[in-house]
Amino acid sequence: MKLSFKNIEKQFSGLQVIKEFSRDIDDGELVALVGPSGCGKSTLLHIAAGLEQPSAGQLLADGQEVRSAHPERTLMFQENALYPWLTLAENVALALEFQKQDKKEARKQAVAWLEKVNLKGFEDYFPHQVSGGMRQRAALARAFISHPKALLLDEPFGALDALTRMTLQDALRQLIREAGPTVLLVTHDVDEALFLADRILVFSARPATVLKEFNLAHHEKTHDLSEFAPMRREILGLLGIHAESGDDAHAVGSLRTAAREQEVLAA
Repeated sequence: MKLSFKNIEKQFSGLQVIKEFSRDIDDGELVALVGPSGCGKSTLLHIAAGLEQPSAGQLLADGQEVRSAHPERTLMFQENALYPWLTLAENVALALEFQKQDKKEARKQAVAWLEKVNLKGFEDYFPHQVSGGMRQRAALARAFISHPKALLLDEPFGALDALTRMTLQDALRQLIREAGPTVLLVTHDVDEALFLADRILVFSARPATVLKEFNLAHHEKTHDLSEFAPMRREILGLLGIHAESGDDAHAVGSLRTAAREQEVLAA
């Protein structure tokens, strides 16, 4: 699915959050949005999902204007949002049941998708019986089971520890390769953006404008991102964090901490 943002602006009660954002996201492309907390990145995801309407401009999905939510565009949050009274399989199957699919067939597909995310044998566990990483794996299965054409990810691994986050990044990349959706990823983790993205858009503080775009398409990447160290430092510099070559990991952590502090202050 090709997403075309055309002169998008968004205001809330007179506060301008997004200013004249225009970009095409090509079919099958993964674009990461990086920027200060509160600058409008998540709002762009909500507009792409059809949950918010722009104050000006328009969004086209495969040439058709987006005015409401649709299963072809799936939004996944940092919180896994699993229903605690349903098992993992029931939570995953729910995505198909909402589309009026047969319960038995939905269960069968849910079990298959849980196996894809390495949760075979945990189908009948409840969310409180498994780890946070396992819950987020189930949330990934639920996001993919309806075969969305566009996947909209809002800090999907932000609440997880570093090791779990890396394993889930690997799982996500494999699922994307197999299913081929267009992906918009909001993240405060610069390394995550470098590892997963074909392009990175770095946003300014509110109202959001694109400070710079980085193209990483056609790079075969591992979690050893040393070849991208200059790009990482440039991105951090655009975000106001100036790291020496040996301090990148600390700077990424500082960015995440600063973002969390801003969220608390804004609450």
